[in-house]
Amino acid sequence: MPTPPLPDAPASPEVAEIERALSRIAYLGTRARQHERLMALAGVPLDRAAVALLRQIADTEPLRPGELAHRLGVEASHVTRTVQQLHKAGYVSRVPDPEDRRAQRIELTAEGRAAIDRIRDVGSRGMQLALAEWTPGELRQLATLFHRMVDDFVAYSADEETEHRVPA
Repeated sequence: MPTPPLPDAPASPEVAEIERALSRIAYLGTRARQHERLMALAGVPLDRAAVALLRQIADTEPLRPGELAHRLGVEASHVTRTVQQLHKAGYVSRVPDPEDRRAQRIELTAEGRAAIDRIRDVGSRGMQLALAEWTPGELRQLATLFHRMVDDFVAYSADEETEHRVPA
């Protein structure tokens, strides 16, 4: 799939600052040492790929591995390996797809739900400490704007995929 061209005009200074801040947050959140600390506090011995997959499964109804791969932007083989790891550890199970009994969907087990709840709790409490000086109003505003931004990114991504899909 070809990459769509960028707009001719440079991004506004505000958008450039948002991009810089998001890059910093992404870097801070994906450091190996930070991940290991979070997993130790949550008591969940999983790598970053497994946690990303658990988070995705927790936020949706059971999905086929291919759909999970699409939503995470990774190859299906990565999801297959990670699902095997999570299944072996008891965090996910495979259930028949009601639309096609030959296919399977992946869902959290009770143990998987407990693990993701612990991970989110530890992450939220750490974030609470980092944002302790923010007012409740500022936190609500930030949450609203973050959700709006994510929704716009998702919509843009879906539009780009549809618009630039190569006919079969």
